[in-house]
Amino acid sequence: MLNTVERTKLREVVAERLKTYILQENLKSGDRLPTESELAEMFGVSRLSLREATKSLEFLGIVEARPRVGLTVGSVNMERVTEYLGFHPVLHDVPHDQLIGTRIIIEAGVTPYVAARMKEDPSLYEKLNEINSELRQTRSLQRWTELDTAFHRELVAASGLKPLMPFSDLLAVFFQRFRDSVKKAEWSVGINDHQFIIDALRDGDSSAAAERLHGHIESHRLRA
Repeated sequence: MLNTVERTKLREVVAERLKTYILQENLKSGDRLPTESELAEMFGVSRLSLREATKSLEFLGIVEARPRVGLTVGSVNMERVTEYLGFHPVLHDVPHDQLIGTRIIIEAGVTPYVAARMKEDPSLYEKLNEINSELRQTRSLQRWTELDTAFHRELVAASGLKPLMPFSDLLAVFFQRFRDSVKKAEWSVGINDHQFIIDALRDGDSSAAAERLHGHIESHRLRA
């Protein structure tokens, strides 16, 4: 029985069991789940504990409670996942090296996908080029940070790998941490790096783009 576990922990345990049940039953978005009473009995908890667990899953869109229908499998709300991750206090204590390493793995890793999609859709290049062009004109550190974040987020989005987007949105945390270390003298270097990267991707050279991205991101170590 789970009712010996403290309430907060119990909610987490029940939520994990419900997610496991969805996976094991191979349920899809829109499929109905057992009733609250049935699930509570299945997991050996009270309906109140079950309801607390489903509420936490509803927030992320994993389950939905529909009037006159009951519980169904939902669709994960990526915006809420991103919001949750971005505000999680632990992320603000992550060491600089880990933030840099995470960015390198994600951004350099998507370059083959971006190059392939850019070949089919030239507008992806145009969008990135437009952001970089605007970066050349800005004189405000705040606007620079916004545009630089937008450029790298759009780069990951251009891969078409939607599950990566919540993680790429952690760039907001990254740039806030490094914001004060960015000097105007280095802006032109960053812009030139951006241009080399997107030009290489447009030309189908994902290896060159990944190599420049690696160096571009690694440069932050000197300013950490």
